[in-house]
Amino acid sequence: MSTSSATIALIDDDPSVRRSLAMLLDTRGWASVEFERAQDFLDDPQPDRFGCLVLDVRIPGMSGLELFDTLTRRAQRTLGYLPPVLFLTGHGDIPMVVQALKQGAADFLEKPADPRTLVDAVSRALASDREARRVHEGRAGLVASINELTPREREVLGEMIAGYLSKQIAAHLNISTKTVEAHRLRIYQKFNVHTSMELAARLRDVPPRLWESPSGV
Repeated sequence: MSTSSATIALIDDDPSVRRSLAMLLDTRGWASVEFERAQDFLDDPQPDRFGCLVLDVRIPGMSGLELFDTLTRRAQRTLGYLPPVLFLTGHGDIPMVVQALKQGAADFLEKPADPRTLVDAVSRALASDREARRVHEGRAGLVASINELTPREREVLGEMIAGYLSKQIAAHLNISTKTVEAHRLRIYQKFNVHTSMELAARLRDVPPRLWESPSGV
């Protein structure tokens, strides 16, 4: 996603704020989609198209912070992608947003946001989004490889990642060493690696539950 084709989600209950933000972003060639409520965004059928979220802290119903927490937990649970989030906040909300920054939010701007400051923040967020998507796509490929494993291959994979040798794995799983080696070879092929060290490096940031669960989730 290039900065010129990026789409930005504007989540604020004030239509005048959304309108002014949309007009400002349009001057930079950035499309935007407006949402009045957090639930409206959660109901969007294409959330992956957004390069960043500009999110008001205080939204009636589910707050901006609650929405951010919901999206973060969802991404962690499913290894889904969460684009950078920029918070719009009043002065009294700053302590809350600082906590959100510690949890991964990209930035926050006090209302009314200075146009140049906002444009710069969005530009940084979109640049971060491009790099993060590249990393995410690589991880998604790993998850796809994990989902190709048979239940037995998942068991062998777990033993391999734990550092056990083929003879030890055979004893733990009550199968022959030859069978373990056959499973090991197929696992290497599915992950396009040649050694256990390469495999461990590729899976370093992938939660073990993904290969422990038959569904990969």
